Amino acid sequence: MKIAIKIGRYAFPSRLDFEMVSAYAEVFKKLRSEGHRLVVVTGGGEDARKYIDAARRLGGSEVACDLIGIQVSRLNARLLISRLGGDAYPEPPTGVEELRRAFETGKIVVLGGLQPGQSTNAVAAISAESINADLLINATDVDGVYTADPKKDPKAKKLDEIGADELLKKVLGEELWAGGYELFDPVAIKIVKRSRIPTRIVDGRNVGNIERVVRGENLGTLILV
Repeated sequence: MKIAIKIGRYAFPSRLDFEMVSAYAEVFKKLRSEGHRLVVVTGGGEDARKYIDAARRLGGSEVACDLIGIQVSRLNARLLISRLGGDAYPEPPTGVEELRRAFETGKIVVLGGLQPGQSTNAVAAISAESINADLLINATDVDGVYTADPKKDPKAKKLDEIGADELLKKVLGEELWAGGYELFDPVAIKIVKRSRIPTRIVDGRNVGNIERVVRGENLGTLILV
């Protein structure tokens, strides 16, 4: 299959978790050895949030804050590329055309952000659409979409499935600001809807969940399009 995978900021704390990055690399290398073709998008992690907050406090525009977040996400991409070695395309693409060319090499393509005003969730959706992916996996620090924020509401219930339009309503009340969007954002949802790419939101803190979803297990929340 052609698979796009987004790794959330949980994988890139300020005190970097080398074991988690290494574990992800091993899963990706295994999937490639089995014939799957991968694009992996890395979030900015905690350091991106810190730099963005500092820039905002110093009077930086939201565009400037976005550019900072993009640069940090690309550093995280390079970190993963370092561990993937010869299995990875050596440079994080900085545009869609470059992504397509890199994908045609058969290597695992790893990238961060692309442009201001666009979250790495949206980049993952755009990447999936660009390669005509069979599956998009959004790995987060929760095990799916809930009726409410499970970190704040103990009564929140996990949804096995949710329609793209319903999910869009859930996130439309959020503001588009640099470093924002914990789960998915309107741009990402709209791209998923128009491309009709099967998308699952899963708990990426258990690295093995990526492989389980690829194998067809019904994990996390499926976005219906």
